[in-house]
Amino acid sequence: MSSTVTPERLTGRAWAVLFVLCGAIFLEGIDVSMMGVALPSIRAELGLTTSELQWIVSAYTLSYGGFVLLGGRAADLLGRRRMFVGWLVVFLLFSGLGGFATDGWVLILARFVTGIAAAFMTPAGLSIITTTYPEGPQRNKALLVYAGTAAGGFSLGMVTGGLLTAIDWRWVFFAPVIVSAVILTGAVALIPRDTARTAHSGGFDLAGAFTLTGSMLLLVATVVRAPDVPAAQTVATAAAGLVLLGAFALIERRVATPLIRLGLLRNTALIRANLGAILLVGSFVGFQFIAVLYLQELLAWSELETGLALMVIGIDAVLAPTLTPWLVTRFGNGRVVLGGFVLAAFAYTAFLPLGATFAAMLPAFLLLGLAFALTYGPLTIAATERVSEEEQGLAGGVLTTSFQFGSALGLAAVAAVLAAGDELTAGGFRTGLAAVAAVLAAGDELTAGGFRTGLAVPLAAAVLGVVVACIPVRERTGANS
Repeated sequence: MSSTVTPERLTGRAWAVLFVLCGAIFLEGIDVSMMGVALPSIRAELGLTTSELQWIVSAYTLSYGGFVLLGGRAADLLGRRRMFVGWLVVFLLFSGLGGFATDGWVLILARFVTGIAAAFMTPAGLSIITTTYPEGPQRNKALLVYAGTAAGGFSLGMVTGGLLTAIDWRWVFFAPVIVSAVILTGAVALIPRDTARTAHSGGFDLAGAFTLTGSMLLLVATVVRAPDVPAAQTVATAAAGLVLLGAFALIERRVATPLIRLGLLRNTALIRANLGAILLVGSFVGFQFIAVLYLQELLAWSELETGLALMVIGIDAVLAPTLTPWLVTRFGNGRVVLGGFVLAAFAYTAFLPLGATFAAMLPAFLLLGLAFALTYGPLTIAATERVSEEEQGLAGGVLTTSFQFGSALGLAAVAAVLAAGDELTAGGFRTGLAAVAAVLAAGDELTAGGFRTGLAVPLAAAVLGVVVACIPVRERTGANS
Protein backbone atom coordinates (compact mmCIF):
# COMPACT_ATOMS: atom_id res chain seq x y z
CA MET A 1 0.00 0.00 0.00
CA SER A 2 1.58 3.23 -1.05
CA SER A 3 1.86 6.10 1.34
CA THR A 4 -0.20 9.20 0.63
CA VAL A 5 1.19 11.31 3.46
CA THR A 6 4.28 13.43 3.86
CA PRO A 7 7.13 12.16 6.02
CA GLU A 8 7.15 15.29 8.20
CA ARG A 9 3.62 15.37 9.59
CA LEU A 10 0.17 13.88 9.25
CA THR A 11 -2.21 15.48 6.76
CA GLY A 12 -5.91 15.91 7.39
CA ARG A 13 -6.76 12.75 5.45
CA ALA A 14 -4.03 10.81 7.24
CA TRP A 15 -5.54 11.84 10.57
CA ALA A 16 -8.98 10.79 9.33
CA VAL A 17 -7.71 7.31 8.37
CA LEU A 18 -5.97 7.05 11.73
CA PHE A 19 -9.17 7.99 13.58
CA VAL A 20 -11.04 5.19 11.77
CA LEU A 21 -8.40 2.63 12.72
CA CYS A 22 -8.24 3.96 16.27
CA GLY A 23 -12.03 3.65 16.43
CA ALA A 24 -11.72 -0.07 15.71
CA ILE A 25 -9.11 -0.73 18.40
CA PHE A 26 -11.13 1.42 20.82
CA LEU A 27 -14.15 -0.72 20.00
CA GLU A 28 -12.19 -3.91 20.66
CA GLY A 29 -10.92 -2.60 24.01
CA ILE A 30 -14.24 -1.26 25.24
CA ASP A 31 -16.06 -4.43 24.13
CA VAL A 32 -13.81 -6.63 26.29
CA SER A 33 -14.02 -4.53 29.46
CA MET A 34 -17.76 -3.80 29.20
CA MET A 35 -18.50 -7.51 29.11
CA GLY A 36 -17.01 -8.21 32.52
CA VAL A 37 -19.23 -5.65 34.24
CA ALA A 38 -22.37 -7.08 32.62
CA LEU A 39 -21.86 -10.72 33.63
CA PRO A 40 -23.95 -10.74 36.83
CA SER A 41 -26.97 -9.25 35.03
CA ILE A 42 -26.59 -11.72 32.16
CA ARG A 43 -26.43 -14.59 34.63
CA ALA A 44 -29.55 -13.40 36.47
CA GLU A 45 -31.71 -13.01 33.35
CA LEU A 46 -30.62 -16.07 31.38
CA GLY A 47 -30.17 -18.37 34.37
CA LEU A 48 -26.66 -19.44 33.35
CA THR A 49 -24.51 -21.82 35.34
CA THR A 50 -21.08 -20.75 36.53
CA SER A 51 -19.39 -22.70 33.74
CA GLU A 52 -21.63 -21.17 31.07
CA LEU A 53 -21.01 -17.69 32.44
CA GLN A 54 -17.26 -18.16 32.37
CA TRP A 55 -17.46 -19.30 28.74
CA ILE A 56 -18.88 -15.91 27.73
CA VAL A 57 -15.42 -14.58 28.57
CA SER A 58 -13.38 -17.64 27.58
CA ALA A 59 -15.01 -18.16 24.16
CA TYR A 60 -13.89 -14.72 23.04
CA THR A 61 -10.36 -15.15 24.42
CA LEU A 62 -10.03 -18.61 22.91
CA SER A 63 -11.10 -17.66 19.39
CA TYR A 64 -9.19 -14.37 19.43
CA GLY A 65 -5.94 -15.97 20.56
CA GLY A 66 -6.40 -19.00 18.33
CA PHE A 67 -7.01 -17.18 15.06
CA VAL A 68 -5.00 -13.97 15.39
CA LEU A 69 -1.78 -15.23 13.75
CA LEU A 70 -3.80 -16.56 10.84
CA GLY A 71 -5.63 -13.24 10.73
CA GLY A 72 -2.38 -11.31 10.55
CA ARG A 73 -1.06 -13.38 7.68
CA ALA A 74 -4.41 -13.27 5.87
CA ALA A 75 -4.16 -9.47 5.90
CA ASP A 76 -0.78 -9.71 4.14
CA LEU A 77 -1.93 -12.25 1.57
CA LEU A 78 -5.55 -11.38 0.91
CA GLY A 79 -5.60 -7.60 1.40
CA ARG A 80 -5.54 -5.50 4.55
CA ARG A 81 -8.51 -3.29 3.72
CA ARG A 82 -10.53 -6.30 2.61
CA MET A 83 -9.85 -8.13 5.88
CA PHE A 84 -10.47 -5.05 8.03
CA VAL A 85 -13.78 -4.07 6.44
CA GLY A 86 -15.08 -7.62 5.95
CA TRP A 87 -14.44 -8.78 9.50
CA LEU A 88 -15.72 -5.48 10.93
CA VAL A 89 -19.06 -6.40 9.34
CA VAL A 90 -18.90 -9.83 11.03
CA PHE A 91 -18.07 -8.15 14.35
CA LEU A 92 -21.11 -5.89 13.96
CA LEU A 93 -23.51 -8.71 13.08
CA PHE A 94 -22.53 -11.10 15.85
CA SER A 95 -22.37 -8.40 18.49
CA GLY A 96 -25.98 -7.68 17.56
CA LEU A 97 -26.79 -11.40 17.79
CA GLY A 98 -25.46 -11.40 21.36
CA GLY A 99 -27.82 -8.59 22.24
CA PHE A 100 -30.84 -10.56 21.03
CA ALA A 101 -29.77 -13.84 22.68
CA THR A 102 -32.29 -15.59 24.92
CA ASP A 103 -30.17 -18.72 25.50
CA GLY A 104 -26.68 -19.06 26.88
CA TRP A 105 -25.37 -21.09 23.93
CA VAL A 106 -26.35 -18.31 21.49
CA LEU A 107 -24.47 -15.78 23.59
CA ILE A 108 -21.38 -18.00 23.76
CA LEU A 109 -21.51 -18.60 19.99
CA ALA A 110 -21.80 -14.86 19.39
CA ARG A 111 -18.76 -14.19 21.59
CA PHE A 112 -16.73 -16.92 19.86
CA VAL A 113 -17.39 -15.54 16.38
CA THR A 114 -16.84 -11.96 17.60
CA GLY A 115 -13.43 -13.09 18.87
CA ILE A 116 -12.60 -14.53 15.44
CA ALA A 117 -13.65 -11.25 13.83
CA ALA A 118 -11.39 -9.29 16.20
CA ALA A 119 -8.53 -11.72 15.46
CA PHE A 120 -8.69 -10.86 11.75
CA MET A 121 -9.64 -7.20 12.10
CA THR A 122 -7.07 -6.06 14.68
CA PRO A 123 -3.81 -7.11 12.95
CA ALA A 124 -5.23 -5.85 9.63
CA GLY A 125 -5.82 -2.42 11.18
CA LEU A 126 -2.36 -2.32 12.74
CA SER A 127 -0.69 -3.32 9.48
CA ILE A 128 -2.62 -0.61 7.60
CA ILE A 129 -0.96 1.90 9.91
CA THR A 130 2.53 0.43 9.54
CA THR A 131 2.27 0.31 5.75
CA THR A 132 0.53 3.67 5.24
CA TYR A 133 2.72 5.90 7.41
CA PRO A 134 6.47 6.00 6.69
CA GLU A 135 8.79 4.48 9.29
CA GLY A 136 10.11 7.12 11.65
CA PRO A 137 8.50 9.98 13.59
CA GLN A 138 5.28 9.92 11.59
CA ARG A 139 4.64 6.20 12.06
CA ASN A 140 5.71 6.44 15.70
CA LYS A 141 3.17 9.21 16.25
CA ALA A 142 0.41 7.18 14.60
CA LEU A 143 1.25 4.05 16.59
CA LEU A 144 1.38 5.90 19.89
CA VAL A 145 -2.02 7.51 19.24
CA TYR A 146 -3.33 4.05 18.28
CA ALA A 147 -1.90 2.46 21.44
CA GLY A 148 -3.27 5.21 23.66
CA THR A 149 -6.71 4.78 22.13
CA ALA A 150 -6.61 1.03 22.78
CA ALA A 151 -5.75 1.53 26.42
CA GLY A 152 -8.32 4.29 26.78
CA GLY A 153 -11.04 2.04 25.39
CA PHE A 154 -10.22 -0.65 27.89
CA SER A 155 -10.29 1.82 30.79
CA LEU A 156 -13.51 3.57 29.72
CA GLY A 157 -15.21 0.25 29.00
CA MET A 158 -15.67 -0.54 32.68
CA VAL A 159 -17.45 2.76 33.31
CA THR A 160 -19.48 2.51 30.11
CA GLY A 161 -20.37 -1.08 30.90
CA GLY A 162 -21.64 -0.07 34.32
CA LEU A 163 -23.82 2.68 32.87
CA LEU A 164 -25.23 0.51 30.06
CA THR A 165 -25.87 -2.45 32.35
CA ALA A 166 -27.84 -0.15 34.65
CA ILE A 167 -30.20 0.38 31.68
CA ASP A 168 -30.15 -3.16 30.28
CA TRP A 169 -27.24 -5.58 29.83
CA ARG A 170 -28.22 -6.04 26.16
CA TRP A 171 -26.93 -2.54 25.45
CA VAL A 172 -23.43 -3.86 26.16
CA PHE A 173 -23.90 -5.72 22.86
CA PHE A 174 -25.98 -3.15 20.99
CA ALA A 175 -23.64 -0.19 21.68
CA PRO A 176 -20.74 -1.83 19.76
CA VAL A 177 -23.13 -2.35 16.84
CA ILE A 178 -23.70 1.40 16.61
CA VAL A 179 -19.98 2.17 16.97
CA SER A 180 -19.11 -0.51 14.38
CA ALA A 181 -21.55 1.00 11.87
CA VAL A 182 -19.91 4.44 12.22
CA ILE A 183 -16.42 2.97 11.85
CA LEU A 184 -17.51 0.89 8.85
CA THR A 185 -18.82 3.99 7.08
CA GLY A 186 -15.51 5.78 7.63
CA ALA A 187 -13.45 2.74 6.63
CA VAL A 188 -15.23 2.29 3.30
CA ALA A 189 -14.82 5.97 2.48
CA LEU A 190 -11.28 6.62 3.71
CA ILE A 191 -9.06 3.54 3.80
CA PRO A 192 -7.22 3.14 0.47
CA ARG A 193 -8.08 0.07 -1.56
CA ASP A 194 -5.63 -2.82 -1.60
CA THR A 195 -3.16 -2.59 -4.44
CA ALA A 196 -2.48 -5.40 -6.91
CA ARG A 197 0.81 -6.29 -5.25
CA THR A 198 -0.99 -7.25 -2.03
CA ALA A 199 -2.68 -10.12 -3.84
CA HIS A 200 -1.16 -13.53 -3.18
CA SER A 201 -0.39 -15.40 -6.37
CA GLY A 202 1.50 -18.43 -5.05
CA GLY A 203 -1.34 -20.33 -3.41
CA PHE A 204 -2.44 -20.46 0.20
CA ASP A 205 -0.70 -22.71 2.72
CA LEU A 206 -3.78 -24.60 3.96
CA ALA A 207 -1.82 -27.24 5.89
CA GLY A 208 0.09 -24.52 7.70
CA ALA A 209 -3.10 -22.58 8.38
CA PHE A 210 -4.87 -25.59 9.91
CA THR A 211 -1.95 -26.70 12.08
CA LEU A 212 -1.17 -23.15 13.27
CA THR A 213 -4.79 -22.35 14.15
CA GLY A 214 -5.25 -25.72 15.85
CA SER A 215 -2.08 -25.19 17.86
CA MET A 216 -3.07 -21.68 18.94
CA LEU A 217 -6.58 -22.84 19.93
CA LEU A 218 -5.18 -25.67 22.05
CA LEU A 219 -2.51 -23.52 23.72
CA VAL A 220 -4.94 -20.70 24.54
CA ALA A 221 -7.48 -23.25 25.79
CA THR A 222 -4.77 -24.74 28.03
CA VAL A 223 -4.26 -21.41 29.76
CA VAL A 224 -7.91 -20.34 29.85
CA ARG A 225 -9.24 -23.68 31.12
CA ALA A 226 -6.37 -24.59 33.46
CA PRO A 227 -8.23 -23.57 36.64
CA ASP A 228 -11.34 -25.55 35.66
CA VAL A 229 -9.96 -28.94 34.62
CA PRO A 230 -7.72 -31.66 36.08
CA ALA A 231 -3.96 -31.19 35.75
CA ALA A 232 -3.72 -34.19 33.42
CA GLN A 233 -6.08 -32.54 30.94
CA THR A 234 -4.07 -29.32 31.08
CA VAL A 235 -0.88 -31.24 30.31
CA ALA A 236 -2.59 -33.16 27.49
CA THR A 237 -3.93 -30.05 25.72
CA ALA A 238 -0.60 -28.26 26.13
CA ALA A 239 1.26 -31.25 24.68
CA ALA A 240 -1.17 -31.50 21.76
CA GLY A 241 -0.76 -27.80 21.05
CA LEU A 242 3.02 -28.09 21.06
CA VAL A 243 2.89 -31.14 18.76
CA LEU A 244 0.77 -29.20 16.25
CA LEU A 245 3.15 -26.24 16.56
CA GLY A 246 6.07 -28.53 15.76
CA ALA A 247 4.16 -29.92 12.77
CA PHE A 248 3.51 -26.37 11.62
CA ALA A 249 7.22 -25.54 11.78
CA LEU A 250 8.06 -28.62 9.67
CA ILE A 251 5.41 -27.70 7.10
CA GLU A 252 6.70 -24.14 6.84
CA ARG A 253 10.23 -25.36 6.18
CA ARG A 254 9.11 -27.48 3.24
CA VAL A 255 6.20 -25.67 1.62
CA ALA A 256 6.90 -23.47 -1.40
CA THR A 257 4.73 -20.58 -0.16
CA PRO A 258 4.84 -20.66 3.66
CA LEU A 259 2.15 -19.04 5.74
CA ILE A 260 4.88 -17.62 7.99
CA ARG A 261 8.51 -17.12 7.03
CA LEU A 262 10.26 -18.66 10.03
CA GLY A 263 13.20 -16.30 9.56
CA LEU A 264 11.02 -13.51 10.89
CA LEU A 265 11.02 -15.21 14.28
CA ARG A 266 14.82 -14.94 14.41
CA ASN A 267 14.47 -11.16 14.68
CA THR A 268 15.75 -10.70 18.25
CA ALA A 269 14.32 -7.18 18.55
CA LEU A 270 10.88 -8.50 17.62
CA ILE A 271 11.20 -11.36 20.13
CA ARG A 272 12.21 -8.97 22.91
CA ALA A 273 9.30 -6.67 22.12
CA ASN A 274 6.81 -9.54 22.21
CA LEU A 275 8.19 -10.87 25.50
CA GLY A 276 7.74 -7.38 26.88
CA ALA A 277 4.16 -7.30 25.56
CA ILE A 278 3.31 -10.58 27.32
CA LEU A 279 4.73 -9.33 30.62
CA LEU A 280 3.13 -5.88 30.34
CA VAL A 281 -0.40 -7.04 29.60
CA GLY A 282 -0.14 -10.05 31.90
CA SER A 283 0.84 -7.88 34.85
CA PHE A 284 -1.83 -5.28 34.05
CA VAL A 285 -4.69 -7.78 33.67
CA GLY A 286 -3.59 -9.61 36.81
CA PHE A 287 -3.54 -6.35 38.74
CA GLN A 288 -6.95 -5.34 37.44
CA PHE A 289 -8.34 -8.72 38.51
CA ILE A 290 -7.06 -8.14 42.05
CA ALA A 291 -8.12 -4.49 42.19
CA VAL A 292 -11.69 -5.22 41.04
CA LEU A 293 -12.10 -8.03 43.57
CA TYR A 294 -10.60 -5.93 46.35
CA LEU A 295 -12.77 -2.89 45.69
CA GLN A 296 -15.99 -4.86 45.26
CA GLU A 297 -15.49 -7.73 47.72
CA LEU A 298 -13.69 -6.13 50.66
CA LEU A 299 -14.67 -2.48 50.24
CA ALA A 300 -18.17 -3.20 48.86
CA TRP A 301 -17.87 -0.66 46.04
CA SER A 302 -20.36 -0.86 43.20
CA GLU A 303 -19.42 -1.76 39.62
CA LEU A 304 -19.75 1.89 38.60
CA GLU A 305 -17.63 3.14 41.51
CA THR A 306 -14.98 0.54 40.68
CA GLY A 307 -14.98 1.53 37.02
CA LEU A 308 -14.67 5.23 37.83
CA ALA A 309 -11.74 4.54 40.18
CA LEU A 310 -9.86 2.42 37.67
CA MET A 311 -10.58 4.92 34.90
CA VAL A 312 -7.70 7.00 36.31
CA ILE A 313 -5.37 4.46 34.71
CA GLY A 314 -6.78 5.69 31.39
CA ILE A 315 -4.55 8.76 31.71
CA ASP A 316 -2.29 6.87 29.32
CA ALA A 317 -4.75 7.71 26.53
CA VAL A 318 -3.66 11.35 26.97
CA LEU A 319 0.02 10.74 27.71
CA ALA A 320 0.69 8.16 24.96
CA PRO A 321 0.23 10.55 22.00
CA THR A 322 1.71 13.61 23.78
CA LEU A 323 4.48 12.77 26.25
CA THR A 324 5.62 9.40 24.89
CA PRO A 325 6.58 10.56 21.35
CA TRP A 326 8.87 13.23 22.83
CA LEU A 327 10.48 10.69 25.16
CA VAL A 328 10.96 8.15 22.35
CA THR A 329 12.60 10.81 20.15
CA ARG A 330 14.80 11.97 23.02
CA PHE A 331 15.81 8.65 24.61
CA GLY A 332 14.83 5.86 22.18
CA ASN A 333 12.32 3.01 22.50
CA GLY A 334 14.46 0.81 24.72
CA ARG A 335 15.02 3.33 27.49
CA VAL A 336 11.39 4.45 27.47
CA VAL A 337 10.15 0.86 27.77
CA LEU A 338 12.61 0.22 30.59
CA GLY A 339 11.34 3.30 32.42
CA GLY A 340 7.76 2.14 31.94
CA PHE A 341 8.41 -1.27 33.50
CA VAL A 342 10.23 0.35 36.43
CA LEU A 343 7.20 2.61 37.03
CA ALA A 344 4.87 -0.41 36.78
CA ALA A 345 6.86 -2.18 39.49
CA PHE A 346 6.57 0.92 41.68
CA ALA A 347 2.82 1.11 40.98
CA TYR A 348 2.17 -2.47 42.10
CA THR A 349 4.34 -1.92 45.16
CA ALA A 350 2.41 1.27 45.99
CA PHE A 351 -0.85 -0.72 45.93
CA LEU A 352 0.44 -3.33 48.42
CA PRO A 353 -0.77 -1.45 51.54
CA LEU A 354 -4.33 -1.85 50.16
CA GLY A 355 -5.67 1.50 51.31
CA ALA A 356 -9.35 1.81 52.05
CA THR A 357 -9.83 5.18 50.32
CA PHE A 358 -9.53 6.30 46.73
CA ALA A 359 -6.93 8.89 47.74
CA ALA A 360 -4.71 6.15 49.16
CA MET A 361 -4.90 4.16 45.92
CA LEU A 362 -4.61 7.11 43.54
CA PRO A 363 -0.76 7.17 43.37
CA ALA A 364 -0.69 3.52 42.29
CA PHE A 365 -3.32 4.12 39.59
CA LEU A 366 -1.51 7.21 38.27
CA LEU A 367 1.85 5.44 38.20
CA LEU A 368 0.32 2.50 36.36
CA GLY A 369 -1.30 4.80 33.80
CA LEU A 370 2.04 6.49 33.18
CA ALA A 371 3.80 3.12 33.00
CA PHE A 372 1.33 1.86 30.39
CA ALA A 373 1.80 5.04 28.35
CA LEU A 374 5.57 4.51 28.32
CA THR A 375 5.49 0.83 27.37
CA TYR A 376 2.47 -0.13 25.23
CA GLY A 377 3.13 2.17 22.28
CA PRO A 378 6.94 1.79 22.14
CA LEU A 379 6.58 -2.00 22.33
CA THR A 380 4.19 -1.81 19.37
CA ILE A 381 6.75 0.24 17.45
CA ALA A 382 9.59 -2.15 18.31
CA ALA A 383 7.55 -5.19 17.26
CA THR A 384 6.75 -3.82 13.79
CA GLU A 385 9.74 -1.70 12.74
CA ARG A 386 12.34 -3.10 10.34
CA VAL A 387 9.77 -5.67 9.16
CA SER A 388 9.07 -5.73 5.43
CA GLU A 389 5.75 -4.35 4.18
CA GLU A 390 4.74 -7.83 2.98
CA GLU A 391 4.97 -9.16 6.56
CA GLN A 392 3.50 -6.27 8.54
CA GLY A 393 0.21 -8.09 9.06
CA LEU A 394 2.07 -11.11 10.39
CA ALA A 395 4.12 -8.93 12.75
CA GLY A 396 0.89 -7.35 13.98
CA GLY A 397 -0.62 -10.81 14.46
CA VAL A 398 2.38 -11.99 16.49
CA LEU A 399 2.12 -8.90 18.70
CA THR A 400 -1.64 -9.32 19.20
CA THR A 401 -1.04 -12.99 20.07
CA SER A 402 1.45 -11.88 22.71
CA PHE A 403 -1.09 -9.48 24.20
CA GLN A 404 -3.74 -12.22 24.29
CA PHE A 405 -1.42 -14.81 25.82
CA GLY A 406 -0.22 -12.27 28.35
CA SER A 407 -3.79 -11.47 29.33
CA ALA A 408 -4.74 -15.14 29.75
CA LEU A 409 -1.55 -16.00 31.64
CA GLY A 410 -1.80 -13.02 33.97
CA LEU A 411 -5.41 -13.78 34.84
CA ALA A 412 -4.80 -17.51 35.36
CA ALA A 413 -1.67 -16.96 37.48
CA VAL A 414 -3.31 -14.41 39.79
CA ALA A 415 -6.46 -16.49 40.16
CA ALA A 416 -4.36 -19.54 41.04
CA VAL A 417 -2.42 -17.64 43.70
CA LEU A 418 -5.60 -16.21 45.21
CA ALA A 419 -7.16 -19.67 45.22
CA ALA A 420 -4.17 -21.17 46.99
CA GLY A 421 -3.88 -18.36 49.52
CA ASP A 422 -7.54 -18.10 50.46
CA GLU A 423 -8.64 -21.73 50.03
CA LEU A 424 -11.33 -21.00 47.49
CA THR A 425 -13.55 -23.89 46.47
CA ALA A 426 -13.46 -25.15 42.91
CA GLY A 427 -16.79 -23.47 42.14
CA GLY A 428 -15.71 -20.18 43.67
CA PHE A 429 -12.47 -20.33 41.74
CA ARG A 430 -14.28 -20.75 38.47
CA THR A 431 -16.48 -17.78 39.20
CA GLY A 432 -13.33 -15.88 40.13
CA LEU A 433 -12.30 -15.99 36.50
CA ALA A 434 -15.30 -13.74 35.84
CA ALA A 435 -14.35 -11.52 38.74
CA VAL A 436 -14.59 -8.31 36.82
CA ALA A 437 -18.30 -8.75 37.41
CA ALA A 438 -17.92 -9.54 41.12
CA VAL A 439 -19.58 -12.93 40.79
CA LEU A 440 -17.70 -14.18 43.85
CA ALA A 441 -20.01 -12.20 46.13
CA ALA A 442 -21.94 -15.37 46.82
CA GLY A 443 -19.37 -17.10 48.93
CA ASP A 444 -15.64 -17.39 49.25
CA GLU A 445 -14.16 -14.75 51.48
CA LEU A 446 -10.94 -13.24 50.22
CA THR A 447 -8.72 -11.55 52.76
CA ALA A 448 -6.43 -8.55 52.43
CA GLY A 449 -3.51 -10.90 52.99
CA GLY A 450 -4.60 -13.03 50.06
CA PHE A 451 -4.79 -9.98 47.82
CA ARG A 452 -1.27 -8.94 48.85
CA THR A 453 -0.05 -12.42 47.96
CA GLY A 454 -1.77 -12.16 44.58
CA LEU A 455 -0.05 -8.84 43.90
CA ALA A 456 3.23 -10.75 43.79
CA VAL A 457 2.27 -11.97 40.30
CA PRO A 458 1.99 -8.56 38.53
CA LEU A 459 4.96 -7.28 40.52
CA ALA A 460 7.11 -10.24 39.44
CA ALA A 461 6.00 -9.77 35.82
CA ALA A 462 6.96 -6.07 35.94
CA VAL A 463 10.40 -6.95 37.37
CA LEU A 464 10.88 -9.53 34.59
CA GLY A 465 9.89 -6.80 32.15
CA VAL A 466 12.72 -4.65 33.49
CA VAL A 467 15.12 -7.57 32.92
CA VAL A 468 13.86 -8.15 29.36
CA ALA A 469 14.14 -4.43 28.55
CA CYS A 470 17.77 -4.50 29.71
CA ILE A 471 18.74 -7.35 27.38
CA PRO A 472 20.98 -5.88 24.67
CA VAL A 473 19.87 -6.45 21.09
CA ARG A 474 22.11 -5.82 18.13
CA GLU A 475 20.31 -3.33 15.96
CA ARG A 476 20.91 -2.00 12.52
CA THR A 477 22.51 1.36 12.20
CA GLY A 478 20.24 4.15 13.34
CA ALA A 479 17.74 1.97 15.11
CA ASN A 480 16.68 2.56 18.61
CA SER A 481 17.36 -0.39 20.87
